[in-house]
Amino acid sequence: MMKIENLNLTKPLVLAPMEEITDIPFRLMSRQRGADLVVTEFTSCEALIREIPEAFRKIAITDEERPVAVQVFGGNEESMTRAAALIVERVRPEMIDINGGCWNKNHALRGEGAGLLCDLPRMERIIKAVVREVPIPVTVKTRLGWDTKNISICDVAKMVEQAGAAALTVHCRTRCQGYKGTADWAWLDRIKKVISIPLIGNGDAKSPQDVKEMFATGCDGVMIGRAALANPWIFEQTKSYLETGHVPLAPALPARVEACITHLRLNVQVRGLGEGIMRFRKYYAGYFRDLPHAAKLRMELMALKDLDAIVDRLRDFSARHTIEPCPHH
Repeated sequence: MMKIENLNLTKPLVLAPMEEITDIPFRLMSRQRGADLVVTEFTSCEALIREIPEAFRKIAITDEERPVAVQVFGGNEESMTRAAALIVERVRPEMIDINGGCWNKNHALRGEGAGLLCDLPRMERIIKAVVREVPIPVTVKTRLGWDTKNISICDVAKMVEQAGAAALTVHCRTRCQGYKGTADWAWLDRIKKVISIPLIGNGDAKSPQDVKEMFATGCDGVMIGRAALANPWIFEQTKSYLETGHVPLAPALPARVEACITHLRLNVQVRGLGEGIMRFRKYYAGYFRDLPHAAKLRMELMALKDLDAIVDRLRDFSARHTIEPCPHH
Protein backbone atom coordinates (compact mmCIF):
# COMPACT_ATOMS: atom_id res chain seq x y z
CA MET A 1 0.00 0.00 0.00
CA MET A 2 1.31 3.43 -0.95
CA LYS A 3 -0.05 6.15 1.32
CA ILE A 4 0.35 9.85 0.50
CA GLU A 5 -1.65 11.60 3.23
CA ASN A 6 -5.29 10.73 2.45
CA LEU A 7 -4.49 8.91 -0.81
CA ASN A 8 -4.12 5.15 -0.42
CA LEU A 9 -3.09 3.12 -3.45
CA THR A 10 -2.05 -0.52 -3.74
CA LYS A 11 0.97 -1.00 -6.02
CA PRO A 12 0.00 2.06 -8.05
CA LEU A 13 0.87 2.60 -11.69
CA VAL A 14 1.61 6.26 -12.32
CA LEU A 15 1.54 8.09 -15.64
CA ALA A 16 4.77 10.09 -15.97
CA PRO A 17 4.78 13.77 -16.90
CA MET A 18 5.75 14.13 -20.56
CA GLU A 19 5.92 17.46 -22.35
CA GLU A 20 3.38 17.84 -25.17
CA ILE A 21 2.05 14.35 -24.42
CA THR A 22 0.37 14.09 -21.01
CA ASP A 23 -2.34 16.65 -21.63
CA ILE A 24 -5.93 16.28 -20.40
CA PRO A 25 -7.07 13.82 -23.13
CA PHE A 26 -4.05 11.55 -22.71
CA ARG A 27 -4.36 11.60 -18.92
CA LEU A 28 -8.08 10.80 -19.12
CA MET A 29 -7.47 7.89 -21.48
CA SER A 30 -4.69 6.58 -19.22
CA ARG A 31 -6.90 6.76 -16.14
CA GLN A 32 -9.66 4.88 -17.96
CA ARG A 33 -7.15 2.18 -18.88
CA GLY A 34 -5.81 1.62 -15.40
CA ALA A 35 -3.39 4.37 -14.36
CA ASP A 36 -3.90 5.03 -10.64
CA LEU A 37 -2.33 8.48 -10.60
CA VAL A 38 -1.51 10.88 -13.44
CA VAL A 39 0.93 13.79 -13.60
CA THR A 40 0.59 16.89 -15.75
CA GLU A 41 3.20 18.14 -18.21
CA PHE A 42 5.99 19.94 -16.37
CA THR A 43 5.30 23.65 -16.14
CA SER A 44 7.57 26.61 -15.43
CA CYS A 45 7.00 28.40 -12.14
CA GLU A 46 8.09 31.63 -13.82
CA ALA A 47 5.48 31.23 -16.55
CA LEU A 48 2.78 30.60 -13.95
CA ILE A 49 3.54 33.66 -11.83
CA ARG A 50 3.61 35.75 -15.01
CA GLU A 51 0.14 34.43 -15.86
CA ILE A 52 1.21 32.97 -19.23
CA PRO A 53 -1.94 31.34 -20.69
CA GLU A 54 -0.07 28.30 -22.06
CA ALA A 55 1.28 27.54 -18.59
CA PHE A 56 -2.22 27.46 -17.16
CA ARG A 57 -3.38 25.26 -20.04
CA LYS A 58 -0.72 22.74 -19.02
CA ILE A 59 -1.91 22.57 -15.43
CA ALA A 60 -5.65 22.54 -16.17
CA ILE A 61 -7.24 19.36 -14.87
CA THR A 62 -10.68 17.72 -14.85
CA ASP A 63 -12.44 15.89 -12.04
CA GLU A 64 -12.64 12.73 -14.17
CA GLU A 65 -8.86 12.27 -14.14
CA ARG A 66 -8.29 12.67 -10.40
CA PRO A 67 -6.10 11.92 -8.53
CA VAL A 68 -3.71 14.29 -10.30
CA ALA A 69 -0.31 15.70 -9.46
CA VAL A 70 0.70 19.00 -11.06
CA GLN A 71 4.42 19.10 -11.82
CA VAL A 72 6.24 22.41 -11.63
CA PHE A 73 9.88 23.28 -12.23
CA GLY A 74 12.13 26.19 -11.37
CA GLY A 75 15.26 27.19 -9.52
CA ASN A 76 14.04 30.18 -7.55
CA GLU A 77 12.59 29.61 -4.10
CA GLU A 78 10.21 32.58 -4.14
CA SER A 79 8.93 31.83 -7.65
CA MET A 80 8.33 28.19 -6.80
CA THR A 81 6.31 29.04 -3.69
CA ARG A 82 4.24 31.66 -5.51
CA ALA A 83 3.57 29.21 -8.36
CA ALA A 84 2.62 26.46 -5.91
CA ALA A 85 0.08 28.76 -4.26
CA LEU A 86 -1.40 29.63 -7.66
CA ILE A 87 -1.66 25.94 -8.58
CA VAL A 88 -3.61 25.17 -5.41
CA GLU A 89 -5.84 28.22 -5.87
CA ARG A 90 -6.62 27.65 -9.55
CA VAL A 91 -6.83 23.88 -10.04
CA ARG A 92 -6.78 22.18 -6.59
CA PRO A 93 -4.79 19.07 -7.53
CA GLU A 94 -4.27 16.20 -5.11
CA MET A 95 -0.55 17.02 -4.92
CA ILE A 96 2.23 19.17 -6.33
CA ASP A 97 5.32 17.49 -7.76
CA ILE A 98 8.64 19.36 -7.86
CA ASN A 99 10.70 18.53 -10.95
CA GLY A 100 14.26 17.79 -9.90
CA GLY A 101 15.08 15.54 -12.81
CA CYS A 102 14.65 17.24 -16.19
CA TRP A 103 17.91 16.60 -18.02
CA ASN A 104 17.40 19.06 -20.89
CA LYS A 105 20.31 21.50 -20.92
CA ASN A 106 17.99 24.48 -21.39
CA HIS A 107 16.73 23.82 -17.87
CA ALA A 108 19.40 21.77 -16.10
CA LEU A 109 22.25 24.17 -16.89
CA ARG A 110 20.15 27.03 -15.47
CA GLY A 111 19.81 25.28 -12.15
CA GLU A 112 16.33 23.94 -12.81
CA GLY A 113 15.20 20.31 -13.02
CA ALA A 114 18.20 18.04 -12.60
CA GLY A 115 20.31 21.15 -12.18
CA LEU A 116 19.08 21.23 -8.57
CA LEU A 117 21.24 18.15 -7.98
CA CYS A 118 24.27 20.43 -8.26
CA ASP A 119 23.02 22.62 -5.40
CA LEU A 120 21.37 20.45 -2.78
CA PRO A 121 21.01 23.23 -0.17
CA ARG A 122 18.95 25.23 -2.71
CA MET A 123 16.93 22.16 -3.61
CA GLU A 124 16.23 21.63 0.08
CA ARG A 125 15.17 25.26 0.58
CA ILE A 126 12.78 25.03 -2.37
CA ILE A 127 11.16 21.84 -1.10
CA LYS A 128 10.76 23.19 2.43
CA ALA A 129 9.33 26.47 1.16
CA VAL A 130 6.77 24.79 -1.09
CA VAL A 131 5.78 22.36 1.67
CA ARG A 132 5.19 25.30 4.02
CA GLU A 133 3.23 27.22 1.39
CA VAL A 134 0.59 24.70 0.34
CA PRO A 135 -1.95 22.58 2.23
CA ILE A 136 -1.60 19.57 -0.06
CA PRO A 137 1.15 16.91 -0.32
CA VAL A 138 4.35 17.90 -2.10
CA THR A 139 6.33 15.21 -3.91
CA VAL A 140 9.66 15.29 -5.72
CA LYS A 141 10.87 13.61 -8.92
CA THR A 142 14.60 13.39 -9.55
CA ARG A 143 17.46 11.28 -10.96
CA LEU A 144 20.32 9.25 -9.52
CA GLY A 145 22.71 12.18 -9.77
CA TRP A 146 24.35 14.54 -12.24
CA ASP A 147 26.61 11.86 -13.78
CA THR A 148 27.99 8.43 -12.91
CA LYS A 149 30.79 10.02 -10.86
CA ASN A 150 28.30 12.00 -8.82
CA ILE A 151 25.49 9.64 -7.87
CA SER A 152 23.99 11.31 -4.82
CA ILE A 153 20.52 9.83 -4.74
CA CYS A 154 20.65 8.25 -1.26
CA ASP A 155 21.68 11.56 0.31
CA VAL A 156 19.13 13.38 -1.85
CA ALA A 157 16.39 10.95 -0.82
CA LYS A 158 17.05 11.48 2.88
CA MET A 159 17.09 15.24 2.38
CA VAL A 160 13.83 15.17 0.41
CA GLU A 161 12.11 13.28 3.22
CA GLN A 162 13.51 15.54 5.93
CA ALA A 163 12.42 18.60 3.95
CA GLY A 164 8.82 17.42 4.23
CA ALA A 165 8.09 15.80 0.87
CA ALA A 166 5.34 13.19 0.96
CA ALA A 167 6.84 10.88 -1.69
CA LEU A 168 9.84 10.55 -3.99
CA THR A 169 10.02 9.41 -7.61
CA VAL A 170 13.43 8.41 -8.98
CA HIS A 171 14.27 8.01 -12.64
CA CYS A 172 17.07 5.48 -12.43
CA ARG A 173 19.47 7.28 -14.76
CA THR A 174 21.77 10.25 -14.25
CA ARG A 175 21.20 13.67 -15.77
CA CYS A 176 24.04 13.16 -18.22
CA GLN A 177 22.52 9.90 -19.46
CA GLY A 178 19.29 11.57 -20.51
CA TYR A 179 17.43 8.58 -21.95
CA LYS A 180 20.58 6.79 -23.08
CA GLY A 181 21.84 3.52 -21.67
CA THR A 182 19.78 1.43 -19.27
CA ALA A 183 17.98 2.52 -16.11
CA ASP A 184 19.67 0.95 -13.07
CA TRP A 185 16.81 -0.36 -10.94
CA ALA A 186 19.23 -1.76 -8.35
CA TRP A 187 19.31 1.72 -6.83
CA LEU A 188 15.63 1.47 -5.87
CA ASP A 189 16.39 -1.10 -3.18
CA ARG A 190 19.17 1.09 -1.75
CA ILE A 191 16.99 4.20 -1.76
CA LYS A 192 14.06 2.38 -0.13
CA LYS A 193 16.30 1.42 2.80
CA VAL A 194 17.13 5.03 3.71
CA ILE A 195 13.65 6.62 3.58
CA SER A 196 10.23 5.90 5.01
CA ILE A 197 8.16 7.96 2.55
CA PRO A 198 6.78 6.18 -0.54
CA LEU A 199 9.25 5.54 -3.36
CA ILE A 200 8.11 5.44 -6.98
CA GLY A 201 10.46 3.86 -9.51
CA ASN A 202 10.82 5.26 -13.02
CA GLY A 203 12.87 4.56 -16.14
CA ASP A 204 12.62 1.76 -18.72
CA ALA A 205 9.29 0.37 -17.49
CA LYS A 206 8.46 -0.84 -21.00
CA SER A 207 6.34 -3.91 -20.30
CA PRO A 208 4.25 -5.56 -17.58
CA GLN A 209 7.22 -7.82 -16.86
CA ASP A 210 9.45 -4.78 -16.34
CA VAL A 211 6.96 -3.31 -13.88
CA LYS A 212 6.84 -6.52 -11.87
CA GLU A 213 10.63 -6.58 -11.71
CA MET A 214 10.69 -2.98 -10.50
CA PHE A 215 8.18 -3.74 -7.75
CA ALA A 216 10.44 -6.61 -6.68
CA THR A 217 13.07 -4.02 -5.70
CA GLY A 218 10.73 -2.84 -2.95
CA CYS A 219 9.51 0.40 -4.50
CA ASP A 220 5.93 1.36 -3.64
CA GLY A 221 4.81 2.46 -7.09
CA VAL A 222 6.02 2.41 -10.70
CA MET A 223 5.86 5.37 -13.06
CA ILE A 224 5.38 4.63 -16.77
CA GLY A 225 6.27 7.23 -19.37
CA ARG A 226 7.23 6.65 -22.99
CA ALA A 227 5.85 3.10 -22.96
CA ALA A 228 2.35 4.52 -22.41
CA LEU A 229 2.68 6.45 -25.65
CA ALA A 230 3.97 3.41 -27.55
CA ASN A 231 1.34 1.08 -26.08
CA PRO A 232 -1.90 2.76 -24.91
CA TRP A 233 -2.99 -0.46 -23.17
CA ILE A 234 0.08 -0.93 -20.97
CA PHE A 235 -1.68 0.04 -17.75
CA GLU A 236 -4.51 -2.47 -18.05
CA GLN A 237 -2.14 -5.15 -19.35
CA THR A 238 0.20 -4.58 -16.41
CA LYS A 239 -2.59 -4.72 -13.85
CA SER A 240 -3.76 -8.02 -15.27
CA TYR A 241 -0.22 -9.40 -15.26
CA LEU A 242 0.40 -8.38 -11.66
CA GLU A 243 -2.88 -9.97 -10.55
CA THR A 244 -2.99 -13.11 -12.70
CA GLY A 245 0.40 -13.59 -14.33
CA HIS A 246 -1.26 -13.23 -17.73
CA VAL A 247 -0.71 -10.35 -20.16
CA PRO A 248 -3.89 -9.71 -22.19
CA LEU A 249 -3.51 -9.17 -25.91
CA ALA A 250 -3.86 -5.69 -27.28
CA PRO A 251 -7.39 -5.14 -28.62
CA ALA A 252 -8.42 -6.26 -32.09
CA LEU A 253 -8.43 -3.66 -34.84
CA PRO A 254 -12.05 -2.44 -34.50
CA ALA A 255 -11.55 -1.72 -30.80
CA ARG A 256 -8.26 0.06 -31.50
CA VAL A 257 -9.91 2.23 -34.11
CA GLU A 258 -12.79 3.22 -31.82
CA ALA A 259 -10.38 3.96 -28.96
CA CYS A 260 -8.31 6.13 -31.29
CA ILE A 261 -11.42 8.00 -32.46
CA THR A 262 -12.53 8.61 -28.87
CA HIS A 263 -9.11 10.01 -27.98
CA LEU A 264 -8.99 12.13 -31.15
CA ARG A 265 -12.42 13.62 -30.51
CA LEU A 266 -11.44 14.44 -26.95
CA ASN A 267 -8.31 16.14 -28.27
CA VAL A 268 -10.41 18.27 -30.62
CA GLN A 269 -12.85 19.07 -27.82
CA VAL A 270 -10.03 20.29 -25.57
CA ARG A 271 -7.78 22.01 -28.13
CA GLY A 272 -10.07 22.98 -30.98
CA LEU A 273 -10.33 21.44 -34.45
CA GLY A 274 -7.09 22.45 -36.15
CA GLU A 275 -4.74 22.15 -33.20
CA GLY A 276 -6.51 19.08 -31.87
CA ILE A 277 -6.01 17.19 -35.14
CA MET A 278 -2.45 18.35 -35.66
CA ARG A 279 -1.27 17.57 -32.13
CA PHE A 280 -2.92 14.15 -32.20
CA ARG A 281 -0.61 12.85 -34.92
CA LYS A 282 1.98 11.61 -32.42
CA TYR A 283 -0.55 9.14 -30.98
CA TYR A 284 -1.39 7.19 -34.17
CA ALA A 285 1.74 5.02 -33.97
CA GLY A 286 0.79 3.66 -30.56
CA TYR A 287 -2.77 2.78 -31.52
CA PHE A 288 -1.73 0.89 -34.66
CA ARG A 289 1.69 -0.37 -33.66
CA ASP A 290 2.79 -3.70 -35.19
CA LEU A 291 -0.19 -3.86 -37.55
CA PRO A 292 0.17 -4.55 -41.29
CA HIS A 293 -0.28 -1.44 -43.45
CA ALA A 294 -0.07 0.81 -40.36
CA ALA A 295 2.68 3.02 -41.81
CA LYS A 296 0.61 3.76 -44.91
CA LEU A 297 -2.45 4.47 -42.78
CA ARG A 298 -0.51 6.93 -40.63
CA MET A 299 0.77 8.78 -43.68
CA GLU A 300 -2.76 9.13 -45.00
CA LEU A 301 -4.08 10.33 -41.65
CA MET A 302 -1.31 12.92 -41.38
CA ALA A 303 -2.54 14.53 -44.61
CA LEU A 304 -6.14 14.86 -43.43
CA LYS A 305 -7.36 18.01 -41.68
CA ASP A 306 -11.08 17.26 -41.39
CA LEU A 307 -12.29 15.30 -38.37
CA ASP A 308 -15.05 13.44 -40.22
CA ALA A 309 -12.60 12.49 -42.99
CA ILE A 310 -10.18 11.04 -40.42
CA VAL A 311 -12.95 9.07 -38.71
CA ASP A 312 -14.16 7.74 -42.06
CA ARG A 313 -10.63 6.71 -43.07
CA LEU A 314 -10.07 4.92 -39.76
CA ARG A 315 -13.34 3.00 -39.96
CA ASP A 316 -12.72 2.15 -43.61
CA PHE A 317 -9.31 0.75 -42.64
CA SER A 318 -10.98 -1.33 -39.92
CA ALA A 319 -13.60 -2.67 -42.33
CA ARG A 320 -11.04 -3.62 -44.96
CA HIS A 321 -8.57 -5.42 -42.67
CA THR A 322 -9.34 -8.36 -40.44
CA ILE A 323 -6.59 -8.32 -37.82
CA GLU A 324 -6.77 -10.35 -34.65
CA PRO A 325 -5.63 -9.11 -31.24
CA CYS A 326 -1.88 -9.28 -30.77
CA PRO A 327 0.61 -8.77 -27.97
CA HIS A 328 2.65 -5.58 -27.64
CA HIS A 329 6.32 -6.41 -27.36
